[in-house]
Amino acid sequence: MRATDIADQLSTVLVTEEQIHAKLEELAEQVAADYDGSELLLVGVLKGAVMVMADFSRRLPRHISMDWMAVSSYGAGTKSSGVVQIRKDLDTDLTGKHVLIVEDIIDSGLTLSWLLENFASRGAESVEVLALLRKPEAAKVEIDCRYVGFDIPNDFVVGYGLDYAEKYRNLRDVAVLAPHIYS
Repeated sequence: MRATDIADQLSTVLVTEEQIHAKLEELAEQVAADYDGSELLLVGVLKGAVMVMADFSRRLPRHISMDWMAVSSYGAGTKSSGVVQIRKDLDTDLTGKHVLIVEDIIDSGLTLSWLLENFASRGAESVEVLALLRKPEAAKVEIDCRYVGFDIPNDFVVGYGLDYAEKYRNLRDVAVLAPHIYS
């Protein structure tokens, strides 16, 4: 689905599909260089990171392992509650592994902060973060994010995996959802 198909539901397109793909290519080159000679486990955070994980991983010029974790701190609202619930845990033992958490967006940072602590407690050799989007103004905790695609304003955004009430994930761009849709 393209932004032009639902223009009446969006305020602004922040990042286009073309910009996303160019940035993921750049990040993949950096990650490949940084982890040269190391086994790398990508951990995608469901559901939002599906698009980022798929497109990013296909750009890596080497073998990697993947796993998925589903956590929730939003419910049906538009703001994180900060209370993390595991919906689906990892299938992989993290002991001694180099882990790269792949995220669609860092908003408050509360969920990601919890994940970083959780993964470190499981014996990972290293845990780093790759996020396509980051909202610096929304941060409630400081997150050391090694790989960031784009810093964006503190607006409610959808597209490229990001949803509102399970809609808009298949929008190819990242756009600000018009307030009349969720208010």
